[in-house]
Amino acid sequence: MLRTLRKAEYAELNILFFIQAAAMGMWLVPLGTVLDAHGLHAIKPFAFAASALAAFVSPLIFGAMADRQVSPVTVLRGLALASAATMALVSAAIHSQLNPWLVLALIQLYSLCAAPTWSIVSTIVFARLEDAKKEFGPVRAMATLGWMAGCWLVSTLNADTSLLAGCSGAVVWLVMAAFTFFLPPLKMPPSVENLTWSERFGLDALALLKNRDHRVVFVTVALFSIPLAAFYPYAPTHMRDLGLTHTSAWMSLGQVSEIIAMFSLGALILRWRLKWIFLCGLGIGVLRFVLSALNTKAWLLLGVSLHGASFTLVFITAQIYLDQRVENAWRARAQALMTLMSNGVGNLIGYLGAGGWFVVCGGMHGTSWPLFWGGQVVVVVAVMIYFLTYHGQKDGRGRL
Repeated sequence: MLRTLRKAEYAELNILFFIQAAAMGMWLVPLGTVLDAHGLHAIKPFAFAASALAAFVSPLIFGAMADRQVSPVTVLRGLALASAATMALVSAAIHSQLNPWLVLALIQLYSLCAAPTWSIVSTIVFARLEDAKKEFGPVRAMATLGWMAGCWLVSTLNADTSLLAGCSGAVVWLVMAAFTFFLPPLKMPPSVENLTWSERFGLDALALLKNRDHRVVFVTVALFSIPLAAFYPYAPTHMRDLGLTHTSAWMSLGQVSEIIAMFSLGALILRWRLKWIFLCGLGIGVLRFVLSALNTKAWLLLGVSLHGASFTLVFITAQIYLDQRVENAWRARAQALMTLMSNGVGNLIGYLGAGGWFVVCGGMHGTSWPLFWGGQVVVVVAVMIYFLTYHGQKDGRGRL
């Protein structure tokens, strides 16, 4: 009976990650080509940066709410409904050829709604796992499959440059909102009265940065997010320059290595120090940009296929680290702070920096792709050097 209940619980968590990632992927992956197709390439760097700006605000606020005031499941339901509505509004605005800056404002509104969902879903999943080191990787792999499924659906519908991608994504967000009614609410900590504004906005989570190990993990993730931010806006453009179509489907190649890495992560964590897992992910990051800089179809696709392994060994390892090393009462805020550092600080610098670097490398009128991706190689190497200079502290919970 207990085994049956655990299987049902795992199924719920797998479905939750699958739906959430599909909705996110159906928007983020084709966004660049959709904007280009509708004459909005001028706002493309700012459209991607909208998610970074949102990550400065909403994850901490909703993370604090989920820790102290409202069940994370209820918070997630509201965010899913809001994401569906705002995604539909963005698609309608582009279809109606409204002012590009109004379109950008609506994209920012959508990002504010969607940005916290990764950390909220992770909090829900971690709270229901018995051994996160062994179990989180395989469960999180379902998010990867969901992302791939969303990309394949977009390409199957021939929506890589179409507003149908946004409309379909809005429907998936509604499905997710409905699914939350099947999730049991998590046990809430005792309610806290007389919260300060700092606590309500989740800013007290910044206290986690006082711990040297925590700080190095947060900063490494933020720095690594800078070159990775060039991937989704410009890899599809590079593919189209090389003559590849159905770019959303091709981009899902990255999720193949991500799934392999997810299922391998539990065994790696039991055998390796986290520091070596992080360094392995950073090293793969260097290799994937080097391959992209070779500027052929085969090498570009091979580089794209390595994206998932690099992402998993850095970002998912960081999430597991936080779940293991941060007290229960702080976990939602810790995951939210990770979102702020990666999707906020790192991606904002990365999206805007990549946009400027793209112009330097030729822009839409003959891009020098070896130069463009070579710049990302330099940044990742610098991140590796920073991380290598740190020697983890020993404490009762292990060493980084």
